[in-house]
Amino acid sequence: MKSRVKWVEGMTFLAQSNSGHSVVMDGNGGEKAPSPMELVLMAAGGCSSVDVVDGLKSAGQKITACEAQIDAERREQSPKLFTGANLHFVVTGYDLDESLVAKAVSDSLEKYCSVCLMLGKGVELTHSYEVVNA
Repeated sequence: MKSRVKWVEGMTFLAQSNSGHSVVMDGNGGEKAPSPMELVLMAAGGCSSVDVVDGLKSAGQKITACEAQIDAERREQSPKLFTGANLHFVVTGYDLDESLVAKAVSDSLEKYCSVCLMLGKGVELTHSYEVVNA
């Protein structure tokens, strides 16, 4: 896997993936685009959401929506690393088995999500969920 990041102007950068997609990043605290650290959180939420949706679909659950809400803390001093984060999943569907939702969420963070597993080496990650009947 490869990617490249090109400086555009000021503190704006263009990241390009090997698959041909682009993302703008802003090093000025997200004035023009997400900051690199915001993208890390979005990547964790996206990666884990894939696991949760796939796991629930594979278990025959009638899932209609899934939203990951990520709340993270960072150090005040540089480097401003994440020190903790919670991924809260709001899973909507018909007749969802709450135990299967709990398992899909915990399995993602503990076994499958590459981004969360990498962050977990230095960040205390927690998770929570709620089930919404459609």
